[in-house]
Amino acid sequence: MEVNKKIERCRELMFESKIDAYIVNTADYHQSEYISNFFKGREFLTGFTGSAGTFVIFKDEACLWVDGRYHEQAEQEIANTDIKLFKLGNVDVPTYIDYILSKLNENSVLGFDEKLLLTSDILGILSKKKFKILDFDPLGKIWEKRGKLPNGKIFVLEDKYSGEKYSEKIIKVRDKMKSLNADYNIISTLDDIAWIYNIRGNDIKSNPVALAFSIISREASYLYVDKSKLNKTNMKYFEENLIEVREYFQIFEDLKKLNGNILIDYNKTSYKIYSSINPKNKIINSINPSAYLKAHKNKVEIENTREIHILDGVAVTKFMYWLKNSYKTELITEISAAEKIDSLRKEILGFLDTSFSTISAFGKNAAMAHYKATEKTDTRIKDGVFLLDSGGQYLKGTTDITRTFFLGRVAKEKKIHNTLVLKGMLALSRAKFLAGVTGTNLDILARQFLWNESLDYKHGTGHGVGHILNVHEGPQGIRMQYNSQKLEEGMVVTNEPGIYITGSHGIRIENELLIKKCCESEYGEFLNFETLTYVPIDLDGIVKSMLTLQEKIQLNEYHKNVYEKISPYLNKKEKIFLKEYTKLI
Repeated sequence: MEVNKKIERCRELMFESKIDAYIVNTADYHQSEYISNFFKGREFLTGFTGSAGTFVIFKDEACLWVDGRYHEQAEQEIANTDIKLFKLGNVDVPTYIDYILSKLNENSVLGFDEKLLLTSDILGILSKKKFKILDFDPLGKIWEKRGKLPNGKIFVLEDKYSGEKYSEKIIKVRDKMKSLNADYNIISTLDDIAWIYNIRGNDIKSNPVALAFSIISREASYLYVDKSKLNKTNMKYFEENLIEVREYFQIFEDLKKLNGNILIDYNKTSYKIYSSINPKNKIINSINPSAYLKAHKNKVEIENTREIHILDGVAVTKFMYWLKNSYKTELITEISAAEKIDSLRKEILGFLDTSFSTISAFGKNAAMAHYKATEKTDTRIKDGVFLLDSGGQYLKGTTDITRTFFLGRVAKEKKIHNTLVLKGMLALSRAKFLAGVTGTNLDILARQFLWNESLDYKHGTGHGVGHILNVHEGPQGIRMQYNSQKLEEGMVVTNEPGIYITGSHGIRIENELLIKKCCESEYGEFLNFETLTYVPIDLDGIVKSMLTLQEKIQLNEYHKNVYEKISPYLNKKEKIFLKEYTKLI
């Protein structure tokens, strides 16, 4: 069924239920960033395949909202449909909430699957206009090949990987609950649940988590999960730790029975969770304690992360050697290049999966920040600029790295752009900052050189990284938009400025950074970054005259460390190659 016909079918069902607007977001029942196929309703209805976006069908128009990562991709994928595109981040472009508020009169009916929409979004809408809400999911009648909920198996993470037992973590969670005067903490975010209980799963590609909910009280812990995911070892573990396992959807009935002060995060919880709670209870809207706790990596996690980044760096360095030496004589395409880096990671002990779908983009395709090569778009790699953004999930940690490779003859403008990006990446890497600083305060360090040339990139500079969990992890991050979370010791963030020129090229350079204590003075405690990622930054794409002496010294020191850490794992030819690409400039 083509897109326009799907929209009309939705309108027919909306008419039957007297609905004025049907909202379809990109989410599962747990507000996950990446979702399994069962939940890709927005993609099914629109044909837009990006990982984020909101679709709203009105009686007279259909509208899609996407952020800066997907402006160009969405425009291409919804061409020849009746969908109106809203490019968030551009001047005077309203959010979907603002548009609904401006378009519909009070007492209009909003329809949506209450298990998918965020509590904060719906309460935000209802606080400004009196709309009626209807739990509405027409996909069951339209999407004939929807499939079933994922059913991956769960495994318990050993202490040598988690670094902290469940019994130790739950004490910290309950201490925080007590300080907030909360009797219950309702958790639906899968990475929080996996972290608290030291379990991992296989329900979402690249994210080792399992679909589950949890209710934690001052005395008891309840885990809501499809019991077919569990084996005898799992059940014994839960019994020994006094964790009561209940069926997945039972949580909505159990929520109605709670009596006390209930802690939930409106920005991470579905409206169905919120609306299932008896309104007589006091609700405390706050970040889940586990989200803050897991952002601070323990000693075991940090040491394991350092070790896995070396092995991951070896894989990317081997890829670089292969690409530079083979692209002229072999038929290498975006897809085969992605397969190559994925295969190199699979050889690493403890490999579980990629940490996201590899972004392998040549030439103008790299101008789409989150491009994904398909059989239709797959492009041969030849002289030009090639961007590889990739990562792995291992038992020792999660990696995320981007390198931009310059192959053969490349126009100087592209090398200038690359050098501006590099200067920003280096500036942020060497930052020394006072405790209490947020990522918002530091974002300008990475953008300054691009801004000086009236250039920019429409994504954050850095995100937190989970440990054997989601590659994108809050609450910390580095971006222009305000984030109140302070950058603190033990947190891991990425450093990934870029530039994207439509129809020409895209460039991004990304390392992971660990936040560490630096020193103290009469002005307080200072922090700095330790680089975790070790892979050459392509010297072929650098205009050396644009670098200051300080920047050259910094890059030379980084490349010296790259050679020392990576070369022991390489063969003779690869070592010679690495020596050349880590030479002093």
